[in-house]
Amino acid sequence: MPFAYDAQNIFARILRGEIPNKTVLETAHTLAFHDIQPQAPVHVLVIPKGSYASYDHFAAEASDAEIVDFNRTVAEVCRMTGVHLGEGGQGFRAITNAGEHGVQEVPHYHLHILGGRPLGRMLARSES
Repeated sequence: MPFAYDAQNIFARILRGEIPNKTVLETAHTLAFHDIQPQAPVHVLVIPKGSYASYDHFAAEASDAEIVDFNRTVAEVCRMTGVHLGEGGQGFRAITNAGEHGVQEVPHYHLHILGGRPLGRMLARSES
């Protein structure tokens, strides 16, 4: 199975209401909430409500409605948190990790929105 989804992962449990979260925005197909260990002044996780293990899994199998809803939710979260590029926002970083090499910790697709300060370079060049 190319996309292993663990229905007991923490985000699935949040979606089922078993674990509380600090919701930023909830829509028909998407939930956005504050990260419990923020790495920047703004650190919001955006997750689809469907059982998708990674970004490529979501992009390949989500319905058009889920994909549109997710992306519009990301835009609204950026606006709500003041990191968008309009009206004085100074930008943000959007990060998703996938699999072992991507250091994915939770096997449910999630997008980190980070901002509120300069974030520095994401990766250093490898000498290899």
